Amino acid sequence: MTDRAIIDWPAWTDSPPGRYVLEWEQTQLDRVVSDVFGYHALQLGLPQLDALRENRMPCRGLVLDAASGASAPYSFPGSQALAGNGSMDALRDGSIDGLRDGLRDSSRSAPGSGPMRGGPAPAPLPSPAGRSAVWCDLLDLPFEAQSVDLIVMPHTLEFTSDPHRLLREAERVLMPEGQLIILGFNSLSLWGARQSVGKMTGRPFVPAAVDLIAFTRLKDWIKLLGFDLERGRFGCYRPPLDSDQWLSRYGFMEAAGDRWWPIFGATYMIKAIKRVRGMRLVGPLKVKKPVLAAGLAPVATPNTRNHTQ
Repeated sequence: MTDRAIIDWPAWTDSPPGRYVLEWEQTQLDRVVSDVFGYHALQLGLPQLDALRENRMPCRGLVLDAASGASAPYSFPGSQALAGNGSMDALRDGSIDGLRDGLRDSSRSAPGSGPMRGGPAPAPLPSPAGRSAVWCDLLDLPFEAQSVDLIVMPHTLEFTSDPHRLLREAERVLMPEGQLIILGFNSLSLWGARQSVGKMTGRPFVPAAVDLIAFTRLKDWIKLLGFDLERGRFGCYRPPLDSDQWLSRYGFMEAAGDRWWPIFGATYMIKAIKRVRGMRLVGPLKVKKPVLAAGLAPVATPNTRNHTQ
């Protein structure tokens, strides 16, 4: 992430279009993640959105790097301890059980410790209940392969310097049949058009460190990694406006856009499942008997084996 991205996200999420987008995304996530079961769930980036609040997995974590953590609207108890030696040793081991033990130890630390620093956190709001913060490089996730059941990436690909590598990391740590949920801004929309014009004039409409990723392009990426696309949904069909008054006037476009031009929504959500294809034996192995050519007979048959001439 860039310094501009750190500044833009908190300010933009407090603006009318930011609240409009986050409200739609929060509604979709609450509906989708409630039906995903397992043991470990992770949200990568964007602490302004509580992507796992309706999920019922016992171990839910928010994975942040230094940039996204600096823009968090709340402090995490024990985040300084997570940066300490004990938890980082568990991270280097690559064991999700060791990471869980490190998170449990860090939850007893004094609140208000800043991420990766010794100073107080900039915001006094408490962290979401049942979450643990993990501070690391998002392009090098400190989890062992096939250890996570659910990963949610809200706009994370739009801020990373290497979207392909981030997707490969998500594929690596997901278990077979694990689920990946991606949210992003749709470049094929009115919002995407205004973003392109705004970047040329130095006044982008939505915060993004890289160019917006088209929905069709993202589908190709995840299919190459072995994911099956289970569902995709678009939303936020109102024009890219800066005031609540004007956004409310175009509220009728939500139902119309969902019916008549669904692929041109300002945001999209993709839900994909990791498939691991291999060889399976079903039932006992049956050995076929050799078939003799026509006109030939066995050397010995039950009727002639003991026959004496």
